[in-house]
Amino acid sequence: MNTKLSNYIKAILTQNISEERKVILQPLIDFIQKKVVNKESIAINFICTHNSRRSHLAQIWAQTASAYFEIPDVDCYSGGTETTAIFPEIAETLIDAGFHIWKLHESENPIYSIKYTENAQPIIGFSKKFDDAFNPENGFAAVMTCSQADGGCPFIAGAEKRIPVTYEDPKISDGRSDQAEVYKEKSLEIGAEMFYVFSQINH
Repeated sequence: MNTKLSNYIKAILTQNISEERKVILQPLIDFIQKKVVNKESIAINFICTHNSRRSHLAQIWAQTASAYFEIPDVDCYSGGTETTAIFPEIAETLIDAGFHIWKLHESENPIYSIKYTENAQPIIGFSKKFDDAFNPENGFAAVMTCSQADGGCPFIAGAEKRIPVTYEDPKISDGRSDQAEVYKEKSLEIGAEMFYVFSQINH
């Protein structure tokens, strides 16, 4: 990983995870640990209403954390209950953290290539429904990152386990003077929790 992202990860690793949040994150830890013990591949689909903010942050930080802690055969995905577009501030926030990001396709729903290290396969980011053909069909953990998607989408076809890990939407800051700071704080929060999850895996 490049120096900028490595330094950001050092900051992530100093973040305190409350006991309350550790309880919420434990089912995801258990899911991953069971797969590792059984030497099975691990698929996690992070789901939010619009697949534009929180679900992408969770997907990208989880994939990065799995590589950092050398957990094998992890593939992280994201989806929504509807399709919109990745909000531009998400890309800017991740670039500021040290990710290498560029657009593969320019449209109302642009496709991004996101890399946390030079030799890794890029994470392909774009807004899509959770059951899009790009995402896994079965055997995955469906991690609900917003309460609206969790409450409004009671059944996720093919999910082996459904886990609510909800976050407040940084969208509340859109258009305000503190928008960039709010997005950075949300990225740090989600990143810290995903790194905590993978730090708990014995392999």
